[in-house]
Amino acid sequence: MKKWLLVLTALGLAACSEKEVADVSLGLFTTKDIKIQTFNDPKIPGVTCHISHVEANLDFADPSDMSIACRQTGEITQSMLQDIDKSKNGEVIFSTSKSILFKHLKIRRILDNSSQTLLYLSYSTKESTGSYKHSLTSVPLWGTAAWQDKAPAKTP
Repeated sequence: MKKWLLVLTALGLAACSEKEVADVSLGLFTTKDIKIQTFNDPKIPGVTCHISHVEANLDFADPSDMSIACRQTGEITQSMLQDIDKSKNGEVIFSTSKSILFKHLKIRRILDNSSQTLLYLSYSTKESTGSYKHSLTSVPLWGTAAWQDKAPAKTP
C-alpha cells in the first residue's frame, strides 16, 4: 500500500512540472531543489502567480517552506470578480501534495473589498517545527477595469 501511495504522489508532483519555470539545485551533496512554478488564477486569468518551494526528491516529506508572488499580467474586470468567493476564507485555487503523509501546499485567493485588493495566501497544511509555514502577496485592482471609485461624489 505504501509503495502505491508513493507512486501516486510522484505522479501527482510530476503533473505539476509542465508549469515549472525553474529548478535550482541546493548543492551537489543534497537531494533538495528549489522549484519555481507558474500558474494563472483560474477565474482571474489576468493574474499570474509564481510559487517557489523546496522539493526533496528522496525524502518522504518535502519541507514546508514556500514563497509566492502574484502580479497583474492582463485584464481584470468586474465580471471576473463576480464569479469569485468573497467570503473571509476565500477559495483554494491551487493545491499540490508535498508528502505521502497528507501534507499539501495550497493557495487561497481572498478579496479585500475595503482596499480593492486580491490577496493570495500560500500555506502548508501540516505543522512544521512548531509553526504552519505561509506566505502572502497582493494584487491591487487600482488601474484595472475592476476598480470601483468609492470616493464620495463632489457637489458643485
